[in-house]
Amino acid sequence: MVGILYIVATPIGNLQDMTLRAVDALKSADLVLCEDTRVTQRLLEYFEIGTPMQSYHQHSDLQKTDYILDLLGEGKTLALVSDAGTPGISDPGNQLVEAAIKKFGDDIKIIPIPGANAAIAALSVSGFPTDKFIFLGFPPAKNKRKKYFDDLLANEFTAVFYESNFRILKTLAEIDALNPDKTRRIVVCRELTKTFESIYRGTIAEAIAKIKKDPLKGEFVAVFEGKRQIC
Repeated sequence: MVGILYIVATPIGNLQDMTLRAVDALKSADLVLCEDTRVTQRLLEYFEIGTPMQSYHQHSDLQKTDYILDLLGEGKTLALVSDAGTPGISDPGNQLVEAAIKKFGDDIKIIPIPGANAAIAALSVSGFPTDKFIFLGFPPAKNKRKKYFDDLLANEFTAVFYESNFRILKTLAEIDALNPDKTRRIVVCRELTKTFESIYRGTIAEAIAKIKKDPLKGEFVAVFEGKRQIC
């Protein structure tokens, strides 16, 4: 009998955002698969979870994936987590899910344990229409970067993307340079749910000026007004 794969959302900062169901899933699993065992260890210790861990991240090779699939084939219950948020959203978790479906088909139970997600959290406080939106992940560091920004600017609906603290100002400046409508608004969220949570609103130029006043630390989520929304 094929095992169970839980896809477990974990807090993006504030540990109080952990759900009771997530705790139960991690406790019941035979093994927790995680990006960084050091990060997940702190989470497990906080909730007194003694389940063993195994690393699984973007640099994991096919041999590691095959090992995990073998465990599922033996009937093991596995729980996949990322360092923060919902696995499979801008991380390699979706590759494992795809591999499990390809190997076991309908015989495997893949169970989502919903919870924190930075993109949805940012959307909820943006004030922009959310009946339709697109999620673009991280902008490319090099190749096809301009195309990514052109597509963002041409999009009709609210758009969400992630960016690191190292590139956020550069990214916003590049978007603004390509943007013909300087009144178009953006909401940039930093350190969501954490002690120094900050939300910057305004035009891109205004957001840049506000961000520069604070330390460039943490992860950033940007919510950009759709082209149709300003017509």
